[in-house]
Amino acid sequence: MPALTHRIAPALGLASHLGRGVRRIGTDTLIGRLLSMPRTVADLDPAAMSALLGRSVTAVSVLDGDAGTSSRARLALTGRDVPSTVFVKMAAETVATRLMGELGNLAHTETRFYRLLAPELAGLPRCYGGRFSPVTGRYVLILEDLAVSGCEFPDTLHPIDADRAAQVVELLARLHATFWGRVPGWLYAASEDSASLLTAPLLKTSARRLAERTDLPIGRGRFIDENYRAAAALIDRAPHTVMHGDAHPGNLYFRDGQPGLLDWQAVRRGHPSRELAYTLITSMTAESRRDTQRDLLDVYRGALSAAGGPDLDRDELWDRYRQSALYPYVAALITAGMGGMQDETIALKGLARALEALDDLETTALLQKSL
Repeated sequence: MPALTHRIAPALGLASHLGRGVRRIGTDTLIGRLLSMPRTVADLDPAAMSALLGRSVTAVSVLDGDAGTSSRARLALTGRDVPSTVFVKMAAETVATRLMGELGNLAHTETRFYRLLAPELAGLPRCYGGRFSPVTGRYVLILEDLAVSGCEFPDTLHPIDADRAAQVVELLARLHATFWGRVPGWLYAASEDSASLLTAPLLKTSARRLAERTDLPIGRGRFIDENYRAAAALIDRAPHTVMHGDAHPGNLYFRDGQPGLLDWQAVRRGHPSRELAYTLITSMTAESRRDTQRDLLDVYRGALSAAGGPDLDRDELWDRYRQSALYPYVAALITAGMGGMQDETIALKGLARALEALDDLETTALLQKSL
């Protein structure tokens, strides 16, 4: 019976997630226009922005925008004591993308993060206001416009060096130490998410697609594809803290030489090794990572302890880091294989680094031994 329950509960959870998303999108279609929640960037007129900011806005103009897992735009504002420009995130334009966001609980997670957790942190964009509708799933987040702040934005094609990586792991250590031992109950580990039932099929589909059109050694991850849920649960074992959850180079920025993290829609609970592996493997060249990763983990351990976190055992962190190379592989394979979430060149470079890490960290062998 326990084994049957273990199989049925996630399926019921996934059905509940899907049902909630469908209900929200259906409600939005039927009565969304009758509600006060702005639906598109075009709805962010002076009255709407005044209500969201709690300050008088007299004029709004759109500077630029794009779309992905959310609709995004930069707005110029005129008014009393308002920022001259802001960055706005809203619900995605297409139903399919909104449903994907509902599965990951992205909108609710990010708006809740900025309301409840962000005030205790540094190294992230300032939030001027936000709102989430549990009825329709629509949301608005009004954030600092980093584009006018002289920030640098890396990506997999522009990797960070060891010095900057040390700054990033120190930033992660401060995040992790802040919430060590007091993780909010509304956060869950990635392996506990009922939507993770879809991960293994997506891995297999992505691997098949990429094997047909690239020369990358996709087969290195076959054991992970076939044993994802068990391996993910192994990586996500306690102790836990609050993690950014998606700290790849595209979500990093540097301002005045200091690192920051943006896009907090995938905040999760978990062991820091998972975040460290994801960040270092995707953000650095394989050669630089191999040469410095042990030292960078030591930097992290020292920063975590100095910020009030625990003194992690060096060898245990290393082994868990090696196991956690599963995470960048999974994220990169699905991103590259399914398409539409990143520029393909950037996505494939991230996958190439993840595959190299599986090899040189002997991740598969370590997972096989541990499961």
